[in-house]
Amino acid sequence: MKDVGELAEPPGPLPPALAAALAAFERYLRLERSLSPHTVRAYAGDISSMLEHASRQGVAAPEGLGLTELRGWLAIQHESGAARATLARRGAAARSFTAFAYRRGWLASDPGSRLGTLKTRRALPHVLRQNEMAAVLAGLDKAGRHAEAVIAAEAAGQSADAASQRTDAAVALRDAAVLELFYATGIRVSELCGLDPGHFDHGRRTVRVRGKGDKERTVPVGVPALRAVNRWLTAGRPALATAASGPALFLGVRGRRLDPRTARRIVHELLREAGATRDAGPHGIRHSAATHLLEGGADLRSVQEILGHTSPATTQIYTHVSIERLKSSYRQAHPRA
Repeated sequence: MKDVGELAEPPGPLPPALAAALAAFERYLRLERSLSPHTVRAYAGDISSMLEHASRQGVAAPEGLGLTELRGWLAIQHESGAARATLARRGAAARSFTAFAYRRGWLASDPGSRLGTLKTRRALPHVLRQNEMAAVLAGLDKAGRHAEAVIAAEAAGQSADAASQRTDAAVALRDAAVLELFYATGIRVSELCGLDPGHFDHGRRTVRVRGKGDKERTVPVGVPALRAVNRWLTAGRPALATAASGPALFLGVRGRRLDPRTARRIVHELLREAGATRDAGPHGIRHSAATHLLEGGADLRSVQEILGHTSPATTQIYTHVSIERLKSSYRQAHPRA
């Protein structure tokens, strides 16, 4: 076995060679494949569980890992009630790890290549209707104009409780811009949180986004979303910015770059407060934006580019959403449906 023993031994219950291999795999996912922190955590957790199972079977180093251990681990996951999607992800993680170990020379052959692929049943995503999204965003625009007025009054010395009102107004401007931008672009939550003001081309109405695999793409942005972002940059962001803010577009209340967890909470709360019929987070807004684009006549290839999907098959699900909604409307409206 090559260079596993030369790696730093991380703490944990695994035998040293397995623990070192796990640490090397995690670095590979993070640095070479540029996967998101969430994906790295998920894969590392899966492989840690797999290697713990292998260790209990007497495997002390990667070279002892075989198809029997992989299948045995997945069988335990299945018996414990893991969902098909979870089993499919864990199988993918196992194949990725064994392929990595084989390339490093730790395995004489790749047992993961003989591991079956579990097909998952892809559920159609829940989406909000176009008129529902329009009503939510109209309410946010109204709230944004009020927040802008509050900050202007505070700056002119006309507000009694200046500090707290200014912060609340800034947060309202930020939240409106966040939801507008999510819906206008269909970008992922990690992509939104990574934006800087310099990523926008206001003349062309586009934004540069760095997505999965560290790939960059240019996405169109609608006028209402740009207006909400400009309102936030002009009136809201200065109220929250600190020396630690850096170039981040969106900030938390303490002045640091907005984190994905807070962005998700913002979306859930805004939709709940607006009386939306479905509870949706950023991914639900992404689903809605894609579906509404197709319903409006956009071609599948364009939607694929906007969403940053590598394969058109990933985007194809949104055509099914539109068809299902069409069938639902037909059943409700046609007297002989």
